[in-house]
Amino acid sequence: QVQLVESGGGLVQAGGSLRLSCAATGRTFSTYALGWFRQAPGKAREFVAAISRSGISTNYADSVKGRFTISRDNAKNTVYLQMNSLKPEDTAVYSCATGGSVWSTTDYSRWGQGTQVTVSS
Repeated sequence: QVQLVESGGGLVQAGGSLRLSCAATGRTFSTYALGWFRQAPGKAREFVAAISRSGISTNYADSVKGRFTISRDNAKNTVYLQMNSLKPEDTAVYSCATGGSVWSTTDYSRWGQGTQVTVSS
């Protein structure tokens, strides 16, 4: 089974950047689409971005298009989320998850524990 561990969160000022990483164990990493989600206090978890097994196709929530970039390195069993031009409303716990399709925003099964991102104004 795949296990996921996120890192790279922290406190950043509005307009700044952070790069999140999600490292996976297991030999089947390249067989999964991967997604990033976030959950702010008192709010439901929301889809942020996804990437296909090969890394060729990507999918983004409208709220992050043009600011966030998802990528993956199958040789390192790692998926990344580069976040630029951060806004206070991006503050949330960010989690990665394995999925079946880059075009799905709901069909995800295995989840990491999450990493906190806080954007100050």
